[in-house]
Amino acid sequence: MKIILVLFALVAAALAATPAEWRSQSIYFLLTDRFARTDNSTSASCDTSARQYCGGTWQGIINQLDYIQGMGFTAIWITPVTGQIPQETGYGEAYHGYWQQDAYAINSHYGTESDLKALASALHARDMYLMVDVVANHMGHNGTASSVDYSVFNPFNGQDYFHRLCFISDYNNQTNVEDCWLGDNTVSLPDLNTTRPEVKTMWYDWVGSLVSNYSVDGLRIDTVKHVQKDFWPDYNKAAGVYCVGEVFDGDPAYTCPYQNYLDGLLNYPMYYPLLRAFKNSSGSISDLYNMINTVKSECNDSTLLGTFIENHDNPRFANYTSDMSLAKNVATFTILADGIPIIYAGQEQHYSGGNDPYNREATWLSGYSTTSPLYTHIATSNKIRSHAISQDSGYLTYKNYPIYQDTSTLAMRKGYNGTQTITVLSNLGASGASYTLSLPGTGYTAGQKLTEIYTCTNLTVSSNGSVPVPMKDGLPRILYPMDKFNGTSFCSSATSILKQAGVPLLLSCIL
Repeated sequence: MKIILVLFALVAAALAATPAEWRSQSIYFLLTDRFARTDNSTSASCDTSARQYCGGTWQGIINQLDYIQGMGFTAIWITPVTGQIPQETGYGEAYHGYWQQDAYAINSHYGTESDLKALASALHARDMYLMVDVVANHMGHNGTASSVDYSVFNPFNGQDYFHRLCFISDYNNQTNVEDCWLGDNTVSLPDLNTTRPEVKTMWYDWVGSLVSNYSVDGLRIDTVKHVQKDFWPDYNKAAGVYCVGEVFDGDPAYTCPYQNYLDGLLNYPMYYPLLRAFKNSSGSISDLYNMINTVKSECNDSTLLGTFIENHDNPRFANYTSDMSLAKNVATFTILADGIPIIYAGQEQHYSGGNDPYNREATWLSGYSTTSPLYTHIATSNKIRSHAISQDSGYLTYKNYPIYQDTSTLAMRKGYNGTQTITVLSNLGASGASYTLSLPGTGYTAGQKLTEIYTCTNLTVSSNGSVPVPMKDGLPRILYPMDKFNGTSFCSSATSILKQAGVPLLLSCIL
């Protein structure tokens, strides 16, 4: 028996993905219920306002892995897999997965245990990772909070496991945030007393079993700020894989300290200035410039943060502006700045849903187009990031820094001399004029040959070290040394993609 247990532990450890291994990943985040159906339908209706299950499954995800991998993603993050409130509630059904009642059951709406294991296997066969969303702060209950039936919860089947009833009323009071309940009297979310040793033990045992049973490579942790900080280190350790926590707050002074307790965090401090900078042409570039430096200095390791512009809790970027150039700029920042890129399913199809539940559209209704402007743009962005990683052993730990700003432009450098990638962003939008930006501070040498990745334009560094960057239509630019391509052709892949879309070859280098 001891030999079997040792062998099992070795297998589990071999499957575990460390923070260092996650740095190189690019994550595609999806709501399981809203991404793909087992029957491969692209016409099945899904009314987001109804807050009902729409039929997405784990097998459906397996069916569409070519679509995900075609954008260059190396990992997927799926919503919670546990047993949920079974009844219809005043807020609809628990299709999203954050109203768990049975931590040891699998949500049958998404499939069986075998289906979830098959998803992990299918990903690993492609050298991709599986990240699963988990909730340790609360359980879910339908109806009035004062009449919760605690016996329906597994394993926390008694009131003593929970904090006394009080709804959060003051987000400036950390005790109130940690000890009181989320939810309301329509759907209450009883708050687990995670200071109790038995609650800690039960959760630590559970998360270890989840990871080992389903070959999970990483965890996204919900509602982290609602649990006391000292709960998280042992939870992270028990999981044995990279854990990225959701601390839903844009203040780096509040958010960054949580990285003392977890491997990584969702980069909410960057999200807000990134959104403000690009949701219109009058956004503040300087605020984003400053936040890049602030996060680097205040967070333990900005290269282990999850960078994003869209998720299921905030309005989609296209809800603020339909401008495709601005959408390309924020996608470029997400993928080329510090941290682990996270793109939310539907972002590549320019979905425009507003607040929850309207930002939870069914991806299948897009027909999984692989020629849409953002799909091809994201694919190219992920490709240059992967190439830069392969050419520079220090790329992933090199902390991106801004080298230039004006009222509409931000330029950033990532990577060491000779292999650095320069990203140039603009918030002028699609109506932006054509001009040449003389970009200083790149670290390139006079006469060095570069390629601008999105337009396949070859450039030469000026005698004074500046780079003449052709700007047009408010589109982003990525500069990379020509001698570091080593046979990798970005323009030929762009040509292939656009040929499929029926785009004339004269335009085939413009994504």
